[in-house]
Amino acid sequence: MKRATSILAAGFAAAFLSGGMASAQDLPKTSLKVVGAWGNLSQYKNFEQPFWSKEITAKSNGAITAEITPFNEMGLKGAEIFRLMRLGVIDFGSTVLGYVAGDDARNEAVDLAGLSPDIETARKVSDVYKPVYDKFYREKFGIKVLGIWPYPAQVLYCNGEIKSLADIKGKKVRTGNRTLAEFVEALGGTGVTLAFNEVVPALQNKVVDCAITGTLSGNSAKWTEVSTHIHALPVGWSHVMFAVNARRWDSLDPKVRDLLQKEIAGLEDRIWKATDVETQQGFDCNTGKDSCTMGTKARMTLVPVSDADKTLLTKVLNETVVPKWAARCPGDCVPAWNESVGKILNIQAKAN
Repeated sequence: MKRATSILAAGFAAAFLSGGMASAQDLPKTSLKVVGAWGNLSQYKNFEQPFWSKEITAKSNGAITAEITPFNEMGLKGAEIFRLMRLGVIDFGSTVLGYVAGDDARNEAVDLAGLSPDIETARKVSDVYKPVYDKFYREKFGIKVLGIWPYPAQVLYCNGEIKSLADIKGKKVRTGNRTLAEFVEALGGTGVTLAFNEVVPALQNKVVDCAITGTLSGNSAKWTEVSTHIHALPVGWSHVMFAVNARRWDSLDPKVRDLLQKEIAGLEDRIWKATDVETQQGFDCNTGKDSCTMGTKARMTLVPVSDADKTLLTKVLNETVVPKWAARCPGDCVPAWNESVGKILNIQAKAN
């Protein structure tokens, strides 16, 4: 088996081999219903689905069973998940935080455009802000946050030569959320809203010059057939938050809660590691390297991150992205961000 696939398979197997049986003594029979994220993506197929349908049952010696369904197979779009969880319609559920950014700007806090130019920074930001999310969602929605993990890095695909981040000036760029649009506009480009399935013809017909998505997502959606250049700088990570209705959580036996919390933390770690692998696989496949095992080999040009790109990124982040976000984040949002994310990144948010 090839290396990248082996890493993911090893992560899956590790869940069964890490000594879960001994900790599962005397657990009461517990049945759970879980709503997962996008069912067509590898994160669900390789991690969420096997975790709930097989791993947690094995770890609990059969005491805990769970049914999981991805939200897209339920006819949902993702933005409804936390509202349905607050109402008690959903017990456990996942969704992309960017989908609920319109409900509250706090949901953008860990994934502001350009905030985390590498996965190590993205993980630090996620971990330090998770308690802020847990406090906010517990008080406002009656929800307990159990985990946060990303999809592979969101990057720029362009149908035409670019040599640096500065070359986005004057270009029309498909963006997936408000903070990415503000980032593009700060670079002198124009943010364009398009559904994911409309991007290929838009790139092909020059309706847009560039578009942003995950390194592997773009490969599987055949963006490589209508793009020539891909920039190596992650401009976002599209974080998923996994949570549970607090009343349902509090009703569980303490031993069940302890086991679930421990195993979900392990799942979170494995997804972060796999995301790093998948991000690199996306670059490898899009540029046709022999190391590509998880996608289709293409012939795109990889644009490296230069010192000038890093300088421009810092300028745009500090002068535009963070201040614009701060202006729309209410209440104690900005102080809480400054005391967590801002402190570890040496950035202080302040509205212009």
